[in-house]
Amino acid sequence: MWDYTEKVKETFLKPKNVGEIKDADAIGEVGSIVCGDALKLYLKVNKESGRITDARFQTFGCASAIASSSALTEMVKGKTLDEAMKISNQDIADYLGGLPAQKMHCSVLGREALEAAIANFRGQPLPKKEEGRLVCKCFDITEEKIRKTAIENRLTTVDEITNFTKAGGGCGECKGDIEEILRSIWALKLPEKPARSAKLTNLQKISLIQEIIEAEIRPGLQADNGDVELVDIDGNKVIIALRGMCTGCKMSTVTIKGIETKLRELVGTDIIVEAQ
Repeated sequence: MWDYTEKVKETFLKPKNVGEIKDADAIGEVGSIVCGDALKLYLKVNKESGRITDARFQTFGCASAIASSSALTEMVKGKTLDEAMKISNQDIADYLGGLPAQKMHCSVLGREALEAAIANFRGQPLPKKEEGRLVCKCFDITEEKIRKTAIENRLTTVDEITNFTKAGGGCGECKGDIEEILRSIWALKLPEKPARSAKLTNLQKISLIQEIIEAEIRPGLQADNGDVELVDIDGNKVIIALRGMCTGCKMSTVTIKGIETKLRELVGTDIIVEAQ
């Protein structure tokens, strides 16, 4: 039996915002019943303020999928679309007091549905199914999907990839391929996380940010023919410039968000990362 938090249990048994919005301004649909989880997210948006006034969902999946979907609809209400886009799958899990490692893919599903819905509202092309080599035939997971999820969530093991995407969770034949992909992303061994001081001086903060970017972030991007340059640090705002294959890449927003998440984890929760 999964070790669910009380918040997950409560949200699963009494989910909020279940159903559809007949006159929804945006709809995001992701997943597949064939693969076990599917989510359809409906948003109502105030055209003048750009704020989400209502959110509802329909989902097919386990307790974690239902709880994650319910949590997401509560989290986006009252936020602007730009604010909502900053919600990560880890934020969804944290809202629920945590998810079992094997169920983190449910929070990823919510994040993907939100991206699809906002793209739908803005008249942008809906996020396409990741193209590229099919790695996991059991769950129809491509190499691009694995790379995106690994970079965004800083995943370094096959088990973590399985927890977040299900890849490798069927027959297991693709585990060797997943390991090779991870090895190519994180070419250098990840260093130990530096201890975060509760009271960093400004100089210490700048030094720590530079160290993390050089030691933890750049090697991973360079292994995938990308790169990042630290341009400036203004208070809690870290200004970067993406280089190499990261320049103009459709995954650039994911990369920026991943960098911000890592700096918030190791430096301070108020860090904001912006690209020049």
